[in-house]
Amino acid sequence: MQLIRGIYNIQSKHRNMVLTIGNFDGLHSGHQRILSALTEQAALLDAPSCVMLFEPQPKEKLIANKKPARIYNFREKLQILATLGIDFVLCQPFTEHFRQLSAEEFICDVLIKKLEIQHLIIGDDFQFGCDRKGNFNLLHHFSNKFGFTIQQSSTICCETERVSSSKIRQLLKEANFSAANKLLGRPFRLSGRVIKGNELGQTIGVPTANLHIKRHELPINGVFAVRVYGLDKPYFAVANAGIKPTVSGTGPSFEVHILNFEGNLYGKLLTVELLEKIRDEKRFSSLPVLKQAIEQDILTVKQRFAV
Repeated sequence: MQLIRGIYNIQSKHRNMVLTIGNFDGLHSGHQRILSALTEQAALLDAPSCVMLFEPQPKEKLIANKKPARIYNFREKLQILATLGIDFVLCQPFTEHFRQLSAEEFICDVLIKKLEIQHLIIGDDFQFGCDRKGNFNLLHHFSNKFGFTIQQSSTICCETERVSSSKIRQLLKEANFSAANKLLGRPFRLSGRVIKGNELGQTIGVPTANLHIKRHELPINGVFAVRVYGLDKPYFAVANAGIKPTVSGTGPSFEVHILNFEGNLYGKLLTVELLEKIRDEKRFSSLPVLKQAIEQDILTVKQRFAV
């Protein structure tokens, strides 16, 4: 899979593509249906398959004070897409100029002139262009005019409820990981490289690894039992997701205390699977009280998972 950073990097080998467009935050079962149709159609037409997504995501640009928590960061999203047989991912910067393109300009200037699409697959809720005025009917009109074909993927429902990234965020916030995993089609995991923190954990005898999770906001908050991957074997751990109020943190932060592990973690890329919520994040009156709470969290994980 090749990453193309911006439409200006499109080359002749990328054109005449089968394309889908969206944020694909979560890459859940509904997204997977679209991507499966994408690769199938590309194979039938002997054309490259391409996923077009945006950085920052449009809502992060348009709703500055209420950015939705990302389920996956950009790197995590690419890692999943790479397993799905996609040929190209076109990451388009969501600039002010791009935001102001009308729906007609987006179709004519981007889809036709620059990408020369052969076939387009979209979800049934897809809207585009300035003020989201573009929809399937407009695309269908232009497809007849310019000779590309268009396909709409229907909504997937789970127990009568529509599968959506918003629903998954809600389930993650509620720490209902079993339900969220069902909609995602995989266990929910966060990943990040271990960076240097304030080393407070070492001073109170509970060292933690601080992960650079590259999100404006976490979809979870609290203290969790987790499983950590990326070392010599999987390890159980206690994770804190939030703003660390006892030490006046600003957040978002994500740190893990790995059970039965000793060694230098700085610079390592770790993947953390969320298993169960232990408690909410809270402010403690002092560091000794915080240490007691962490020690109880560790004991809870050891007892529940027989570590």
